[in-house]
Amino acid sequence: MWRYFSGLCVALFISTSASGQSEWTFNDKLDLQVRSDARSDRDHRTQYRIRYYPQLAMGESWSLNSFIVTGNDFSSSHNTLFDGSSQQFHVRRLYVRHTSPAGKTEIGIIPTYKGRVSSTGLSKDGWIEGIRHVVNLNSHHAVELVAGQLDNQDPSNALQLPAKLDYAELEYSGRFSDKAGFEISLERMTGGNFVRSEYRYAWHPQHEIFIEWIQRLDQSRNKAIIGVAGEGAIKNYPLSYFVYASRVDEGLGSRAELTEDFLGYGHGFSGEIGGSALFAEDAEWFIRLDVVDNVERVLTGLKMKL
Repeated sequence: MWRYFSGLCVALFISTSASGQSEWTFNDKLDLQVRSDARSDRDHRTQYRIRYYPQLAMGESWSLNSFIVTGNDFSSSHNTLFDGSSQQFHVRRLYVRHTSPAGKTEIGIIPTYKGRVSSTGLSKDGWIEGIRHVVNLNSHHAVELVAGQLDNQDPSNALQLPAKLDYAELEYSGRFSDKAGFEISLERMTGGNFVRSEYRYAWHPQHEIFIEWIQRLDQSRNKAIIGVAGEGAIKNYPLSYFVYASRVDEGLGSRAELTEDFLGYGHGFSGEIGGSALFAEDAEWFIRLDVVDNVERVLTGLKMKL
């Protein structure tokens, strides 16, 4: 891995020096979340999450990025307090990014997303060992191609070089108008072939409805979501929210388990409301309810940027 990392750094140095963009700057972000997890099918837990995003920018176009976070699973980034076996903190991503008006390219242990994280998308705290290339067709339409390995789901081994090619995605995203946008993608992952589609419509600048769908092509199995999300205020106190209903077929297997909102198969409901904490400028409180068939979960907590 270190040979691979060193090679990328050398390539970046040569590229930025040749282009005259030799100014290197270090940037980072850190956020913390503490929450109570009350779930009907297990004991109550108090959890925390720490996420750290360091970046070394090399000129205007190139950067070296990483992501270090708590948690012991691809789709889980929380540690449980008072559980000694749960105290995990691993580097999950390390990649080079090149950006230009024409699009961007990421190579290494890359994020699972190029922009917005959808409810049917892979967990935002996960990783793919491979390459992403995004081509901006114009200001409202883009094509994305991703190839690599997804099978490795242990955060302690995230920085391993890919041993095989088991993940591929081709996505087209765009906007019909200022209010309506869409995504449609073909995916190969977890041993299956899928089509994922998404439609969003903002009937108000601060409120939108979204519909998402995953269809497994080699079996008659799917996942469907419909919901609303947005921001509002009560007596000038700002609030954010989302509410959605879902249905997940068990035949989707790991493709369902690696998404952001997984609780179980069947019919489900999720809703969250949150607002600014008065004691700190960059802190927010939240309350979330998830229900899937006979399983209920209530999350309450605080999140803050440090």
